[in-house]
Amino acid sequence: MYIRVQLLTGYREYLWYACPREWDQASLIGSLVRVPLRKQNVPALVLAKQRSKPDVPFELRDAVGLEPVPHDPHYYRFISMLSTYYQTPHTILIKRIKQFLFQKEVSTEKIDAHTAQELPNVELTPEQQAIVDALLPHITNPSFMPTVLHGVTGSGKTELYKELIKKAYAEKKSTLFLLPEVTLSLAFEQRLQKELPHLPILGFHSATPVKQKKLIWQMLLDKKPLVIVGVHLPILLPIPNLGVIIVDEEHDVGYQEKKHPKINSKEAALMRAKQIGIPIILGSATPSMSSLHNVKERKWKFFQLLKRFAGAFPTVKTVLLSDGKQRKNFWISTELHQAIANRLSKKEQTILFLNRRGHSFFVQCKACSNILMCPSCSVSLTLHSDNILRCHYCEYSIGFPKECPACHKKEFIKKGIGTQQVVSILEELFPQARIARADLDTTKKKKEWQATVQGMHDGTIDILIGTQTITKGYHFPRVTLVGILWADLNLHFPRYNAAETTLQQLIQVAGRAGRQSDESLVIVQAMDNHPIFSFLKEETYLSFYTDELQTRSLLGYPPCKRFVELELRHTNEATLHADAHLLASALDTIVKRSNLSIQILGPALPPVHKVKNWHFRLIYLKAASMTELLDVYKAVASLRITSMLSFNPNPLA
Repeated sequence: MYIRVQLLTGYREYLWYACPREWDQASLIGSLVRVPLRKQNVPALVLAKQRSKPDVPFELRDAVGLEPVPHDPHYYRFISMLSTYYQTPHTILIKRIKQFLFQKEVSTEKIDAHTAQELPNVELTPEQQAIVDALLPHITNPSFMPTVLHGVTGSGKTELYKELIKKAYAEKKSTLFLLPEVTLSLAFEQRLQKELPHLPILGFHSATPVKQKKLIWQMLLDKKPLVIVGVHLPILLPIPNLGVIIVDEEHDVGYQEKKHPKINSKEAALMRAKQIGIPIILGSATPSMSSLHNVKERKWKFFQLLKRFAGAFPTVKTVLLSDGKQRKNFWISTELHQAIANRLSKKEQTILFLNRRGHSFFVQCKACSNILMCPSCSVSLTLHSDNILRCHYCEYSIGFPKECPACHKKEFIKKGIGTQQVVSILEELFPQARIARADLDTTKKKKEWQATVQGMHDGTIDILIGTQTITKGYHFPRVTLVGILWADLNLHFPRYNAAETTLQQLIQVAGRAGRQSDESLVIVQAMDNHPIFSFLKEETYLSFYTDELQTRSLLGYPPCKRFVELELRHTNEATLHADAHLLASALDTIVKRSNLSIQILGPALPPVHKVKNWHFRLIYLKAASMTELLDVYKAVASLRITSMLSFNPNPLA
């Protein structure tokens, strides 16, 4: 028996090896093996097998051994589908999970499933029970059932998820529970472990220790049912007995990976659920345009939870910062100032949301207007409260300059606002208040962030100032006021879905208010009025879908058409420029020659067109079907260009 493999090391070689006779009857395609390469044994993926010796001009070496892989009969076909869709070698996808497999073994303790013990029961509302009853038959007798769950904030979506998890486990089936970011994944992992103590609930993400990942792998090898909680990595695991997939906050662009290949975990989860034939639940208080469109056009199931378990929906008030009124600080309107003071007097909590960390967006010379930029990225340096200017892309940093590097004058203007500056402003306005911050600088410090979350629950924090981390998933019962400092900030980004993502973010953060109170308030501050502000109440969100769909249809953007991004990158900008135009010209030729209805946009500079000394150019393609776009891309992928080329079928962020 001979096998053709692709190495999972840094090499992209395809090599032939001989293998032992006892492997003859094994289902080797898609298996992981160890093979000799030079003086070491390395992991490889089996692509093909044959009995006759291949015609190669060298003596074939013997494969060393098989690596145990959980028996998931659908796995290799799923990886192949994903590889085709994202136009990337399937070994790149395998590498995502193999990293921990080939590290030095560590001792791991088995999890006792405690199947004999009774699981805690939660009494569901009639609304929730009806949804569970509709989904259960598709878990018991597996069948593909894509389901969109529109549940307003605080409506008990998690209780419904827990019931489905318990039912799947009772059927000896595993659950995949996906969330859009690691901090949220950690929070849900801990919550589910506490509320479902008899079930094996394990996180599998970038913050998971290798020991726990190996434990998950062993349970999958043993075909034991479990609940895997994560963001991107879990969707690439072979899971022998997968029974249901839950995607919470399904609207969130955090499911889109930022590194190539830019896999969208939600999209991959849908592909996997369909291939296996199992139900998938997409839950959100603000369902995505694409999911709502599939409800309408593909007849996906649609359920709603429109009542909060406790508390009432907040009153929403919009305030324009451009009103010219005098106030103690430009960024804190009179209405917001009074509302914060009122909450402090009543010992209630406030959340202030601003989608910018740091102190100021940028620093500009007053004399020559020069903006201090990162030398490696096409972005301005952000001023932080420690008087350090930092790049949020490559972490380059410098101290605040004594003079302008361009004209040597010594006067600077600090423009914009960030979370650190908001803290300083509030400390001055409300010196008695206990203030905490939640942005990337703080939430990446696990212990510090856990202490902040606990402080919000204990009431030892009066005001929490945060970025998008605080917009989803967290339940802070004492919060009765949410202030959104610059609501229209993200509306000016050049993205076709800017209105959708901004509204979703605003509604999500507004939903933190009034979870246990009958009276709460959301103050939305903006520079300019915008049509989306008329949809800020959760009860009117679905009306936004109808309104926005008309615009998308007119302009030919998703979900009305398929839209893909071709990204070129190179360290030499002149080479990149030439390659981008060569590629665009080749695409144009193919489209015209074949008379295809494909629109080509670009090449163009992205808003951030240089990161860590890599230059970027983008070309966008629009068409009615993905098949057309894939065929055209395959025709130009072999074009002789030196720039690195990537295919992104779902450019959401």
